[in-house]
Amino acid sequence: MRPTVFLFDIDGTLISTGGAGRRSMEGAFRDLHGARGVAAIEFSFAGMTDQSIVRTGLRALESEAHDDAVNRLLDAYLIRLADEIQRTETYRVHPGVTSILEWLPKRERAAIGLGTGNVRKGAYAKLARGALDGAFPFGGFGCDAEDRTELLRVGAQRGAAMLGVPLAECRVVVIGDTPKDVAAAHGIGADCIGVGTGGFDPRALVELGAFAAFATLAEEAVREALLDQPSGSTARSSGV
Repeated sequence: MRPTVFLFDIDGTLISTGGAGRRSMEGAFRDLHGARGVAAIEFSFAGMTDQSIVRTGLRALESEAHDDAVNRLLDAYLIRLADEIQRTETYRVHPGVTSILEWLPKRERAAIGLGTGNVRKGAYAKLARGALDGAFPFGGFGCDAEDRTELLRVGAQRGAAMLGVPLAECRVVVIGDTPKDVAAAHGIGADCIGVGTGGFDPRALVELGAFAAFATLAEEAVREALLDQPSGSTARSSGV
């Protein structure tokens, strides 16, 4: 197999936190800006980075959106997240995830990491509840870059370094559940495998340019797609 860097999104792809992330963000905005702070983030977080969510909310409040203000919100968010993740009753690991993460590291010349808009501390807090945190020794995180394409680039570079080869010699595969994952993967010249566990139709993700997309990561064809070398006409989706 060609040296390959796999970058997994978290929310909607690996796990669902049962709304713990949103509740934590709303609580942080309430703590620092009152009720109008919560109203400022009444938009979909899907595919957004933590920094982008916070900065968008601050701008909606016509508040200072400089890095110090963003970091204050993120600090308040992380304090709340640690508690919310443990208390949520609807946390779940999505179908096929555990099996894939047991199988994939056995492939030769494979580096398995994260490509997530979560800041690093939040990412591992979310994964730890499902005992998945140890599966990802590196990644590109929302604290590396506010732009999703750029954080994937950071993750890809870290993965190539773990493999001990130049990034140009690697295939990079992004596994995600939103159109933003597909677009960001294209932004670094990576293949994207879409999954419908976050609420987006797999067929729509293929139409947007995903190499393949599936209802869940439990489908048999997922493993083939992860290891495949795509040619332009091979994009496919599962029948859902």
